[in-house]
Amino acid sequence: MTLILNGCILLLQEHQLLEYADIVFDNEITSVTYDSRQATKDGMFFCKGTHFEEKYLRQAQANGATTYVSEIAYPEIKGMNALIVNDVQKAMALLGAAFYNYPQNDLFIIAFTGTKGKTTSSYFTHSVLQNYSNKKTALFSTVDRILGPNPDQKFKSNLTTPESLDLFHDMREAVNSGMKYLVMEVSSQAYKRNRVYGLKYDVGFFLNLTPDHIGPNEHPNLADYLHCKLQLLVNAKRCVINADTAYFEEVYQAAKATTQPENIYLFAHAGGNDQHADFVYQNQESTLSENEFCLKAQTKKAMNLKIAGQYQLSLIGDFNEANATAAIVGAGLAGASYELAKTSICDVTIPGRMESLKTKDHGTIYVDYAHNYGSMSVLLGFLKKKYPHSKIIVVVGSTGDKGVSRRAGFAKALNENADVTYLTTDDPGFEDPKQICQEIDAKIDHNRVLVKTILDRQEAIKIAILHSRAQDIVVLAGKGEDGYQKIKGRDIAYPNDLKVAQQVIAEIEA
Repeated sequence: MTLILNGCILLLQEHQLLEYADIVFDNEITSVTYDSRQATKDGMFFCKGTHFEEKYLRQAQANGATTYVSEIAYPEIKGMNALIVNDVQKAMALLGAAFYNYPQNDLFIIAFTGTKGKTTSSYFTHSVLQNYSNKKTALFSTVDRILGPNPDQKFKSNLTTPESLDLFHDMREAVNSGMKYLVMEVSSQAYKRNRVYGLKYDVGFFLNLTPDHIGPNEHPNLADYLHCKLQLLVNAKRCVINADTAYFEEVYQAAKATTQPENIYLFAHAGGNDQHADFVYQNQESTLSENEFCLKAQTKKAMNLKIAGQYQLSLIGDFNEANATAAIVGAGLAGASYELAKTSICDVTIPGRMESLKTKDHGTIYVDYAHNYGSMSVLLGFLKKKYPHSKIIVVVGSTGDKGVSRRAGFAKALNENADVTYLTTDDPGFEDPKQICQEIDAKIDHNRVLVKTILDRQEAIKIAILHSRAQDIVVLAGKGEDGYQKIKGRDIAYPNDLKVAQQVIAEIEA
């Protein structure tokens, strides 16, 4: 894979990104990177990031890079070609796609955005398409990245949507490994940071919207958050929208701006915004181990997909019926049949999502990634409905350096449905975890919720389980399967909530 320098200039000019080019010598570009440590001979280096320093460019040059792309020139750097652009992130996405020879053109891409449900919907869709495509479906999710059939092509993700160079690199590997389909999550930050600039999707989903990722290092307000999420619909050939979402009219109008109505599909739950929906799902039966629901087609274009019928899930929580409906519609648009979807979706489980452990004398423990008001509210609301006479005990913290709005959101969700809360540490970053807990605590109604703060997360989980009784529910929220704590710029190893709970139970019941 290579790039021709003149071709790069023309591409940047076409998108009105190039300010000017300072060409020292013409050469074929044989690698691209934004990490100076990974620069190689005849490579292109992208000077990105708010904390970028000239020393990184010098290191890239020392490692063999011959061209740099930057929003500012570095006149002290001699002997390198310079492409000065007005947006280095957009330039990186365009040139990255070109370097990896546009792998997206060889994939049928289904993309999900929404405040909650992206990962669950992606896993459901991936399961159906794996069977439909004879295991030729890649997955880019918050939890896992699956690029191909080999064990070393499945690994844990560190970002919901990675940097553009990593994204197109992984797409190319997926294509080279024989993948024909790709299911991916697209975060609001991916559009805020232009990680997916220029990328088009065959099917784009808008699941829902509640306030999240609003703070100094993310979105300045809800309007910006919504705007970024809507870009996925603007860049999709066919759009699927949960008609029950807040701001539905704005969402639908964004889809109509670039997509004909016949290529826009709406779904809703029975009794919701279902009057004009193409698909309506309705719960038939829910137990503590499975869900059964009916999917009805209400319009001709919905009937043409031939995916209506009865479905069963092993993932509990009535909120997962919306995620499953999204997946079924997405797989149907890719060509999957009702029978295939029905058999593929029934046994799907998602790491860190509604995983449960039953104990002899200390209740039932649920581990879930719920990490904002929307997801926490529906999770606790579901558990309270299913266990109306049980005490709901929650272990939760909130991230530092981002998602500041989540703190008040957690307090609100706890006020609604929790009885006891253990506030603890969850990826505090450069913030003081004690201060984060105090901010959550300040919004909790202490007349309704008993609050205790234990900063050591493993200790908080242990105490919560030890102090629970046989009929109680213990919820370990926020981290899911995360095997680390982000503290002061480092990823500190952490067993994950499920393993901690299993160890505590083993000790108690030994």
